[in-house]
Amino acid sequence: MKKMPLGLILGIGRAFRRKRPSSLDILSSKRAPRGYYKGKNCKPTGFHTRKGGYVVMQEKLPNYVVPDLSDFKLKPYVSQCPIEANTSEVS
Repeated sequence: MKKMPLGLILGIGRAFRRKRPSSLDILSSKRAPRGYYKGKNCKPTGFHTRKGGYVVMQEKLPNYVVPDLSDFKLKPYVSQCPIEANTSEVS
């Protein structure tokens, strides 16, 4: 059996190794058109004015509907050391 050179083995290994298969799909400001702004994955809440200001629009702000929890029995606390309950197994 003939030995393969080390360089050939390393080259084959490098060909199969991939850094990130979807790296071509990632759009950065260097690969995008001029004036592209990636942002932080949040919805805009208004618009910029010509003089550099920002106008917040009430209809674009998130509206959270919270139910009345005054008579709710559970509390927002979870114990670090819960008590083990004895349960019978159902067979």
